[in-house]
Parts: sequence; structure tokens; C-alpha cells
Amino acid sequence: MTDKVIDENLAVSLQGVRKCYGTKVAVENLTLELKRGELFAFLGPNGAGKTTTIKMIVGLLQPNRGEVRVCGHHVGSNGLAAKAKLAYVPDQPFLYEKLTGREFLYFVAEMYNLTKTQRDERIARLMERLDFSEYIDQLTENYSHGMKQKVVLAAAMLHEPTVLVIDEPMVGLDPRSIRTVKDLFVERTRAGGSVFMSTHTLDIAEAVADRIGIIHRGKLVAVGTLDELKSQAQKDHSLEEIFLGLTESADEC
Repeated sequence: MTDKVIDENLAVSLQGVRKCYGTKVAVENLTLELKRGELFAFLGPNGAGKTTTIKMIVGLLQPNRGEVRVCGHHVGSNGLAAKAKLAYVPDQPFLYEKLTGREFLYFVAEMYNLTKTQRDERIARLMERLDFSEYIDQLTENYSHGMKQKVVLAAAMLHEPTVLVIDEPMVGLDPRSIRTVKDLFVERTRAGGSVFMSTHTLDIAEAVADRIGIIHRGKLVAVGTLDELKSQAQKDHSLEEIFLGLTESADEC
């Protein structure tokens, strides 16, 4: 099947996507687009379909119906081209425990064909920003969750992906590191990259997201800027109150 690039200006496009696990519908008729240079926050209660959606975007799951594209490339028929444009950080950071942090980053750099100069410059920059120089040469089996998260985040940004897909990016991080990660995400989008961030931390979504989508019971119940969500919810309140109001009203439908 020949992949026909539809629109390279869309970082992520999901069109009429449905995903089932047996008889359980996890995501139903999801249509959503992420623009280049946009930081998009994806919110929803536990079991709403956030992680399933993310796994379809990055190619770990295939939809039962509908189409998923990354930078115009069909994730199903041209997965390598799509995956070359993105990086994915799951909610549980994974590292090879018998490698040091530096060895892991070298491994990732080699996968993306970075030159030694690119590799060393980018690792040095990310190491300074995320403050993990103290333990980068220790085996990752000795890392705390927060230490692992920093190295995994650095690995994801090492090849400067067009699309960064990340599930619960702030778990295990201290307040200073959270601030740094927020700054890095904003910098990526201002440089033309895009960030698709699933999170339960509503104040972070409220602070940094250009647009916000709310999924509930597998269906997208709202999407827009914070002001647009306030208008839809008919409440000029915090994102937390808007989120609770929209998901509760969806339960009543």
C-alpha cells in the first residue's frame, strides 16, 4: 500500500478512530488534529481512553476503524516514516538497567544516526537543563523514578523530534525539574515542534497548553483553548472545575 502524505502541516491527525478490546470500546469515533508548533494537553479520568489513543498515535496499537497520521504519514502503512518524526515517553519510564544513563543516551543517539558532535552537544545541553550530571554514569538500575524520568525525557528530545508524545511527564519530578520540563516543552513548540501531553495535572495543562482536549468514556467531550472550554462549560472558573463539570455532564447524557 502506497502512503499518500495528506497534510504535512498537521503534526498529528486522528480521523474517525475506533479501538476495541474484545467487546469493550476504548475509543469511539475520535477525530482530533494537532497543529505544528502546538502544545496540546489531553485530559480524562482513569480509563477514559487517553493511553489507548497515545498508543495508536505512536503505532503500538492499530485502530479497528479510522486513520492515524503523524506529519502526514499513515501510521499503519508507513509506520517507519511516521515514527521517525516522533518520540514517545510512556507513563512508566523504561531504561536498560545494566546500562548507565550516558550509555543509554548513546544508544538512542545511534538509533537516530546522530553524529558524535550532535550527540555530545545535545547530551551536554540536556544534562545541564535537567540536572542529571551527578548520576549519568551510574547504572540506571539504581535510579529513582524521578531520575529515570529525566533521562527518558532527555532521550526523547535527543533527536529533536517534530512530535513529542508524552504520558504523565511530571510524575516523580521535583518542583524545579517540573518548571524546567515545562520550559523545554514550550521551547520545542515555539521552535516549530509539537507536544501531545496526556496528564492528570490540571494546573500544568492550564499553564502551558495552547489547546486542551477532554476525553471521557472513549469519546472526545471537549476541545479548544482554555477560554473556549470556559465558554462551552459556561463557567469562568479553573480548568479543574471545567473538567469536572464537562465529565459529569457527559455521565448524565
